[in-house]
Amino acid sequence: MSGDVVDLIMNDHRQVEELFDQLKDEPEKRPNLVPVLTTLLTAHSRAEEAEVYPAAADEAGESEEVAHSQEEHVEADELLAKLAAADPTSAEFDKVLEELVDAVSHHVEEEETKVLPGMRERLSDERRLELGEAFINSREKHLGEQPADITKGQLQQQAANADIGGTSGMSKEALQKKLRQEAKSE
Repeated sequence: MSGDVVDLIMNDHRQVEELFDQLKDEPEKRPNLVPVLTTLLTAHSRAEEAEVYPAAADEAGESEEVAHSQEEHVEADELLAKLAAADPTSAEFDKVLEELVDAVSHHVEEEETKVLPGMRERLSDERRLELGEAFINSREKHLGEQPADITKGQLQQQAANADIGGTSGMSKEALQKKLRQEAKSE
């Protein structure tokens, strides 16, 4: 596998799509697959937010797309938490799973048609490899985390990625509320 950050991100996207298919097609595996999905998506999102989005915005000129992608991450975190809390045999689980699949599929499509091509075009091979290494290291550091484990520093990074100002003095709770409001207004 390539160490290019674009390829690494797309590989994670394919893994998530496979997990979605299994969650839909094999309900008996849901109790074991939900923690895998939430762990992978959370680690992937935190690594993108910390390492990839700032470079995509500043170096590849994708700031508007990054802000939109960041808002979609906030929405996905909320849906992941709902999915993890739902009974895997319930109609509520099916409903939340469908919402999550729709939201993440939309996000992946936009990222793969807008942000990632811009990075491939505007960043050197060497820079994409550097970002790939940073993405992998960050992703490994966040494996095992769940959406609720987010820190105030990570929330501040999300606000910066989403181009939301005036958040430095906010509490963690106020910052989460602000990010959710911005994501919903999108």
